[in-house]
Amino acid sequence: MTKGFFNVPQPVNEPILSYAPGSRERALLKAALTEARAIQLDIPMYIGGKEVHTEQKGTVVPPHDHRHVLATFSIGNKQHIEQAIDAALAAKADWENLPWEQRAAIFLKAADLIAGKYRYKLNAATMLGQSKNAYQAEIDSACEIIDFLRFNVSYMSEIYAQQPPVSPRGSWNRLEQRPLEGFVFALTPFNFTAIAGNLPSCVAMMGNVVVWKPADTQIYAANVLMEIFKEAGVPDGVINLIYVDGPEAGSVIFNHPDFAGIHFTGSTAVFQDIWKTIGTNIHKYKTYPRIVGETGGKDFILVHHSADVPAASTAIVRGAFEYQGQKCSAASRVYIAESVWPAIKDLMLKDLADMKMGPTEDFSNFINAVINERSFDKLASYIDAAKNDPTVEIIAGGNYDKSKGYFIEPTVLVVQDPKYTTMCEELFGPVLTVYVYADNEFDSILKTIDETSIYALTGAVIAQDRYAIDKATHALRNAAGNFYINDKCTGAVVGQQPFGGARGSGTNDKAGSMINLLRWVSPRTIKETFEPPVDYRYPFLAED
Repeated sequence: MTKGFFNVPQPVNEPILSYAPGSRERALLKAALTEARAIQLDIPMYIGGKEVHTEQKGTVVPPHDHRHVLATFSIGNKQHIEQAIDAALAAKADWENLPWEQRAAIFLKAADLIAGKYRYKLNAATMLGQSKNAYQAEIDSACEIIDFLRFNVSYMSEIYAQQPPVSPRGSWNRLEQRPLEGFVFALTPFNFTAIAGNLPSCVAMMGNVVVWKPADTQIYAANVLMEIFKEAGVPDGVINLIYVDGPEAGSVIFNHPDFAGIHFTGSTAVFQDIWKTIGTNIHKYKTYPRIVGETGGKDFILVHHSADVPAASTAIVRGAFEYQGQKCSAASRVYIAESVWPAIKDLMLKDLADMKMGPTEDFSNFINAVINERSFDKLASYIDAAKNDPTVEIIAGGNYDKSKGYFIEPTVLVVQDPKYTTMCEELFGPVLTVYVYADNEFDSILKTIDETSIYALTGAVIAQDRYAIDKATHALRNAAGNFYINDKCTGAVVGQQPFGGARGSGTNDKAGSMINLLRWVSPRTIKETFEPPVDYRYPFLAED
């Protein structure tokens, strides 16, 4: 409940450490990597504050070194899901009645713990478990999760400060923001530790209780996040961390009368299936559940003939191949004007030839492994199909090897058909498809971009011609929830670019903004009258 208003620390974005040779942070991160590799953990579930171990175990391996076991984890079943829900509901009354500034203090402390004593442990867990290089881990599992926690506290304080502007004399109007009535299910992805931490924490911050299921391939870092939340003071039962089969979890959660909402990041197909299930079961719930999801993307970069060539090449290479293209915002389809294509191609090929690929522990590697064998096999099948298609030219990469790790070379396809398969379907890997268009076809290519994909997450235009920029910005206004001008289509920063898309890319509730937090409260308007009327008659009823 809202009990008074307090100023909170003004958030600023967490500085990104460089990890340059000879730096203190480089030495500390390498030490954390060595320590983590030397120990095989047995990771429990966390239900009602208790560590829960089961006989059935899963394994955590580095995607770039899949013969090395980092940890085992306990696999739960329907009983554990029910226990997590019960634990959440048991914790609900005390948690939602705790003054909001006390909740804020817990998550501000969590941010400070990540910025300090846990920074290298959490980054190392992300590097090993999710195969992210040092820089990608730093911007994710350090800076972004810290920013989420600090900025969300600030947004929370603004939400609670909002009150009706007018209370006529003799009355008092006020607004109360209540947590949702029930529990919230947080279903989080493998690719960002920050997202995995934000989805349950921002919901809990607003006074809700959470059942959290991370992707199996992110459990290693999720376990560290839970350690941080517990040390920061999150009470038992407020966030319950379980590792269960997705359909099994859904069969319990989406049939429970106290299900109040889902905070989701993952595939469009899974999200649509969840939405369908919730709709089918809508009569079972005490309240209409909040459905918040960020899903797939088929993100584009459009290069105009007026583009700065080095800027375009860098935006494409970084946008497509950072973290092996395993970002929902990653550049996957690129449209390049014919007149600038030769120069951009030369720069791209030069950069790609310079990139090293290998394990994350070697800081000289720009490219690491894709997340697992299923992803590897899917991407390899698309590459093989391209090799056998006479209308497709592979100008870079095209090779892959999973003998030690799930390594796929950064691959660039040049296609003759703007509706070729890899221009339309989400791949989620280091495979970029290029279509070269005639300079005078700019208007028609805008229409092609807008109509090619079901997704609308991110996109970018690279141009110096301001008329072209304006035209693209307007024509593609529904094709991307985050739109970039003369930059890559990835890298949204909390507090600067709230993130999310529409169409097949989700509900566009903008993680890292007040918009998202408003989905996790239910407002109540209160009017108090100090001198209530004592006669039903209005003046107009009087006789002339």
